[in-house]
Amino acid sequence: MQTQRHWVDEKGNSCFMLLPRGLSIAWAENPSYWAWLPPPPGEGSAGDAAGEEVAELKNVWSLEVHGKLELSQLTPGATYEVAIEVMLKQGCAGWQVPVDLQLELPGARAQERKESLEKQARGQWLPLKVGDVEVEKGQQGGELVVSMSQDGGHWKSGLVVRGIRIAPKN
Repeated sequence: MQTQRHWVDEKGNSCFMLLPRGLSIAWAENPSYWAWLPPPPGEGSAGDAAGEEVAELKNVWSLEVHGKLELSQLTPGATYEVAIEVMLKQGCAGWQVPVDLQLELPGARAQERKESLEKQARGQWLPLKVGDVEVEKGQQGGELVVSMSQDGGHWKSGLVVRGIRIAPKN
């Protein structure tokens, strides 16, 4: 079971996809709340999580998804965009309240934003941008922490999590 996928882009920068099995997802091992499924067919570029399981939200009140990556794995000098890739299935429910997205870096103020999913397209992958990170040459240790959460408000269902993509900005 893979927890992340690594590839190198055309400029030689390291790129990562933190896969669902490598994320901390509240209630993920309870089949009443989440299902682990094979990925939808037709995916397959280097950065896609093709062939990897996805996590499908069946029904929860409180959503919590977290992922971490050591900054030392990123290419110094590159500016990265961090996004959580999700899909809303037809018939999904409970997304009236926006999700909270957060990117934490050592020694820096957290980047935070809200994203409304209520009117997003159904049945296609959506990159929910969390923030940007630049690793400076000579930077020592630490990790970036990415999270998506929504506390209470409504029972939620029909969200599929593909992973957290950390790749250089174009």
